Amino acid sequence: MKRVASLLLAATLVSGCTLVPESGSRSAASQPRYAMTTTGSTPRSPVAQPGSIGTTAPPVAVTGEARQCLTELSAVGAQFTALPDRYTGEGCSTVGTVHLAALRGDISNMSISNIGPVQCGVGTAFAAWARFGVDRAARQLLGSPLARIETMGSYACRNVAGSARRSAHATAGAIDVSGFVLEDGRRISLTEDWHGGTSAEREFLRTVQRSACKRFGTVLGPEYNAAHRDHFHLEGVIDGSSFCR
Repeated sequence: MKRVASLLLAATLVSGCTLVPESGSRSAASQPRYAMTTTGSTPRSPVAQPGSIGTTAPPVAVTGEARQCLTELSAVGAQFTALPDRYTGEGCSTVGTVHLAALRGDISNMSISNIGPVQCGVGTAFAAWARFGVDRAARQLLGSPLARIETMGSYACRNVAGSARRSAHATAGAIDVSGFVLEDGRRISLTEDWHGGTSAEREFLRTVQRSACKRFGTVLGPEYNAAHRDHFHLEGVIDGSSFCR
């Protein structure tokens, strides 16, 4: 009996793969089939309190709102990993975040370069924008589906440039998008093509920005200021307010 108990304990300890439940039920039938939900075998520290620097809390899906967000993100065809909550500095955290591995277009999957943790709600808006705003615009205006979205990152513990206020990036609430790669090999970047591209490429970039303005709370691009000449800043909705330029 002791040997059986030991074997069962060992099997439990080496298992590091978890599924995030869709509801309060822990039965396998009630759990959504996310494309990527493996959290690894790294031990988790006790639940951290906001402002507790350098600490880690359990995975995000511990509330009904968090579970609902993960379900919605899965429903739009995103491949993702739910990440542990982390508090990394004063005013900086990655709470309720995911890592996006791939997004779904109408025809095929799209990859994402250089992206880090992002709030689940921002990730859901990003996935919907990629499919319905970017991929469709690419096919209609440029004649090719989208293969990859290039970003300049998401989470960064920093202030808004020139201010003492924390950026939305400090809480993984924004994504900076710098370019798009089509399945036919063409690369459309804000640096090269916002002003210098073909008429179709310039229209494509302005179309995807207008589409982003319908899904995000704040969208900043080359027409906003020189700091955004090479990327779109896509930020989640805060208190229902919006700003697009």
